[in-house]
Parts: sequence; C-alpha cells; structure tokens
Amino acid sequence: MEGVIRSLPGSPLPPGVQLTPQGINFALFARNAEAVTLVIALPGRQRALSFPLNPNTNRSGDIWHILLQNAPPSLRYGYRVTGPQTADCGVLLDPYARALSGGPWGTSRPELGVSPCCLIDHEVYDWEGDRPLGRPIQDTIIYEVHLRGFTRHPSSGVTCPGTFRGLTEKIDYLRDLGVTAVELLPVSEFDETEALFSHPETRVPLGNYWGYHPLLFGAPKAAYASKPAAVLREFRDMVKALHRAGIELFLDVVFNHTAEGGRQGKCTCFRGITPDIYYLRDPKSGDYLNFSGCGNTCNCNHPVTRNLIMDMLRWWVVEMHVDGFRFDLASILNRGPDGAILANPPVVELLAEDPVLAGTKIIAEAWDAGGLYQVGSFSTSKRWAEWNGRFRDDVRAFMCSCPGSVSRLATRIAGSSDLYRSHGRGPCNSINFLTSHDGFTLADLVSYNHKHNENNGENNRDGDNNNMSWNSGWEGPTADPGIQAFRMRRIRTFAVILLLSSGVPMLVAGDELGRSQGGNNNAWNQDNPTSWLDWTLVRKNQGLLRFFQSLIQLRKQHRCFRRTDFFPEKAGPEGAEIRWFGQRGAEADWSEESRALAFLLRGVQQGRLREADFFVMLNGNVDVPAVFSVPRPPVRGRRWMRLIETAAPSPADFVADGKGVLLNVGMEITVPPMGCVVLQAGRQMRTA
Repeated sequence: MEGVIRSLPGSPLPPGVQLTPQGINFALFARNAEAVTLVIALPGRQRALSFPLNPNTNRSGDIWHILLQNAPPSLRYGYRVTGPQTADCGVLLDPYARALSGGPWGTSRPELGVSPCCLIDHEVYDWEGDRPLGRPIQDTIIYEVHLRGFTRHPSSGVTCPGTFRGLTEKIDYLRDLGVTAVELLPVSEFDETEALFSHPETRVPLGNYWGYHPLLFGAPKAAYASKPAAVLREFRDMVKALHRAGIELFLDVVFNHTAEGGRQGKCTCFRGITPDIYYLRDPKSGDYLNFSGCGNTCNCNHPVTRNLIMDMLRWWVVEMHVDGFRFDLASILNRGPDGAILANPPVVELLAEDPVLAGTKIIAEAWDAGGLYQVGSFSTSKRWAEWNGRFRDDVRAFMCSCPGSVSRLATRIAGSSDLYRSHGRGPCNSINFLTSHDGFTLADLVSYNHKHNENNGENNRDGDNNNMSWNSGWEGPTADPGIQAFRMRRIRTFAVILLLSSGVPMLVAGDELGRSQGGNNNAWNQDNPTSWLDWTLVRKNQGLLRFFQSLIQLRKQHRCFRRTDFFPEKAGPEGAEIRWFGQRGAEADWSEESRALAFLLRGVQQGRLREADFFVMLNGNVDVPAVFSVPRPPVRGRRWMRLIETAAPSPADFVADGKGVLLNVGMEITVPPMGCVVLQAGRQMRTA
C-alpha cells in the first residue's frame, strides 16, 4: 500500500528531477521568486497535491528544491511561481522536464498552465550496447526529414504513421538510398494545435506543423509516439534501430526562441519563472527583443540559459544517444544581452569545447531573422559546420543561367575555400545543400518561377520571394513531355553537383523521388498531402530514385569527393588534383558571359592504391548546347568511359561501373542545355 508522501528540504543539484534512494528530488532555478509551490498529480487521482517551498529551508541561493518520499515516479508535476517580475501564470513547466503528458497528434493542450503535466524519466532502458556511431564528418550524407510528414501519407504502408515507430519501419528504404544520417525537424515538445491562420477557402485552422515553436528544449514530443505515454522508450527504440542500420540521428534544435512569444504571448514556463534571464528584453519598455521573427529571443549567453542549453544537449547525447545537432537561427547564439553581436560568444565556444559533446556533430544555420548573416564566419572553431547558403545560391544561379555564375560555381564545387580556409577549417565545415524544409523542393525548383503559398492563409505574403528558381518554360504542372524531360534533366544535374562537390551534402526527404509541394515554399502549417511524402512516387519515379542511389554510392566509393582539405593551390609532381576547363579543351572561361564549366578530378592515391579519375562537364545554358573535348587521363594506360549523362532516360543516365562507352582523347562531347556528363577513368588500382 502506498505510504503517505513526506517532504524534505532536498538538494539544489542537479537541476530538474532526480530519482534518489531517499526519494524524488526537485530543483528549480527561480531567482526573483517570492514563493514557489511544487504541484503534483498522482496516477488515478484527479485532485492535485501542492507542496509550498519554504524559502528558509527549501532554497539555496537562486535554487528552490524539495525531496518527496513515498511519491511514485509515474507522477506528473509542475510549479507555481510568484514574484515581482512574474504574475501568477498558473502551473508552469519545468525547463528541465524530460517529457510531457499528452495525447495523439492534434490533441489540444488545455492542461498547459492549468495542471501539472511534466513527466519523470523513470524507466530503465536497455540500450543493448548501443552507442553514438561517431561517423567521420567527411563520410556523412544528411537526409532532412519531417518526422510526421515522412510516413503520414496513406501510401506509406507503415503501421504507425507519423511517429518515431513509423520512421523505424522505413529504415530499409533509408539504408537502400545510402544516406548516413537522418536530420529530424524539431521533435521537442510544441503545440501543433496553435493556429494563427486558416485555409482561405475551407476556413479550417492551420496548425504549427513544422514545430519551430518549442515549449521545452529536452522533451521529445509525446504526439510523435504511437503510445504518447511511452515517448521516451519509442524515441530510444528509433535511435537504436537507426544505429543498427549504420545511420546516425541529428536533431534540429531551437534554442533561439520559445513558444511563449512576445509581451502578449503565453506564459507556460520561462516567462513565469525569470523572464529577464531567459529572454532578451528592452530595458526601458520591457518589450521582448525579436531577432527570431517569432516574438521573443532567448538570452543564450546568460550563464543560466547557457547552462540549460548545455545540459539539454548533454541529455540528448548521453541519455538518448543522439549523434548531432543542427542549430536553428544559430546566429542568435552570437548575440549578447542587448542583442549586439559578441566577438567571443561564450555559448558558441562552450558547444565547441564541451568534452561530452566532443564526438557530436554541431551544425549552425548561420543567420537569424534580425538580418545577421554569418556564413563562413559563424565561428573560428573547426568543430562548427555551417549550412552553406552560398552553395545553395551559387549553384541555383548557375542552373538559372545567371551571368557571372561560373566562377562562383567552381568555388562551391571545390569546397568553398573562400569561406572556410581560415583558422584551419576545411571543406567539411560546409554543409552543402540545394533545398531544405524552408523553400522549394528540388522538383519545384525546376517547375516554378514564383512561390504559391495562398493555402497558408497569408495571401501569399509569407515565404521568401528570392527563390533563384526557373520553371523550365512553364509555371507548374504540365503534360508536355519535352518540359517534363527537361525538368528531370535539371534535377539530375543539380544532384550531380550536390553529391560530387567537396563538403558534406544534405538532401531533403522526397527530393530523390521528385516530390512537389505545388510551389509552396513555406509549408510550415500544411499538415496535409502538400507536405507529406507520397510513397507512390517510389514506383512512379523509380528511375530518379535509382539515379540518386547510384550517385550516393559513387560518392561513398571514391575519396576524391570526400576531401578533408582544400585542393593545393600549386600542382604536385603528378599535376593538379583538380583542373578547370572551358569548351573544346580551352582554359576555363571565368567571364560574366560564360555558362559552361568542366573539371578533371584526379583520384586519391594512398600507398600503391590509386582510385579512379573523373571528368565532369556542366552546361548552364538555357537553350544552347556546350561542346567539351575529352582530355588525356592523368594516369597512362587508362581510358575514359561515359558514366553519367543527365539528359538520358533511365537507366542510361547512370551506367554500371565499367560498362560505359569508351571514349578517345580529343573526342568532342556535346552536353545539352542544363545537362551534365561525367566520365570515369579506371577503378581503384595498384600503382608501381
């Protein structure tokens, strides 16, 4: 029989909740609080219990703490906090909570602020020897996924669509595709039912589908579990299954703002505890500074907030076995208490130097909504990789036939040394991408000149107007077989550039299948087939899927595409490791008018092993073919054979290794508009 719950003063450390032999210890930072009450709800009982904390015995410095004896770890808990800076906001969430109670996706959250809903991680989980994989960054191929959208479509065929288990059921697909890391859009708790807009025709409320509005930083979303009460176990099951397949898991984390919004926003956690520490605020007006575009900005470099961020990341790595993080609007991490840019931001340095995170990938989205753009300059640390927005823009410019794009394209293909050569950084500091969740899909990039976001309910005002896209001659869907073939050619050429460039490639789930969002470039509130992956495309566009699989395999087989250092500026005894060409064997044309570029990539040699060489020809002209001459292979006795031709239908677009047509030196190769041809000379071989 359950005993009477007794309270003891408890300990100020660690923050959050800890199960001890004496009982359950609760600790909450609340500097300016005048009164703190722990509120708990026991299983099977409707009435909550309150435990007021005595400031004389239950407070150490700024930490309020209490230990409960005879309390079941399956309880729910929260806090009431009052003080000069905070009105009574009801029952607040613990910033250190590991999970929240909740129902399936779409369930409203009336309990927030009303009743305790924080859960304790009390189950013992058997990891069966699992550890984070620690794959070298140069061998990484990232696949960005919205957890719900990946399997929510009726065609997914999974038993638990839209959940951690649903993704687990698709691991065979991920392994066959060849990606090495899945990067999930935010899976920390958020309220998907908060609807700011409605569909313009049906008037149906549009919720927060993407999840970039965190309630907490360390609690996986209960609605992403097939059984919400088992969310921690199901998340861990997913990670363990991914690791068994050799696939790492990265999380898109949002530490730049929270769901509480600005002055008139909600009060669910931080605002009700110590808002001046957790948020940037105007000292005169008290308004919340907004560098996130979402109403508030976290005070990331305050020691308390900084410790919270570090503790949450360590929790994800140590207790949940996460392999890496992508930091949303990461430039906010570089801002000080007044929003000014710091020369040496403490939190950025801590993230790079923390010993627990030493084997973890850390990736910055190196800009924010306040106009700060730091691609190439986010941090001098070699640990920090960055989403390379310039790679995206410069490759798109070339594939839109923009003037002056050839020289910029060459720089991006070679690893963006203009951005990452300083401070000992290299190509792997560049996360190369052409598309992401934010913007057009790859299919839409070649099908639309303009965004079509009317269904978002904002009269098409939302989303970026500068897409660097071209519709290939017709806006949107068309039955014209010529335009359809041209678009497919452009998609394949985009893919070649992405996967054969120096740096770490990232592609978005569905791009390998030709997935379209109907021209919507900001589908943050589209929880419908617009954003869901239609798995019938696996059969419909099986040729495109095969092309991506083959490209990924090619990248894995040849280290010349996975360099950790930049190409030497001077040629070695065997010649340059990369050589640039223009048309018909001429030197590369770097003029504003140039639209064509080729490069010869020498295979990597280690000891007596010598890998294959490659000659890549790219035509960025809209309607004019480009003619290139086949150069002499770097290794005597080797011959070129045609490997890739993006204008050819499947399976001729990518021939099997060693089965391509042999070509003679000096032969002319015609590359059609927006096309690409890749030649390969030799395989891995022993040299004298």
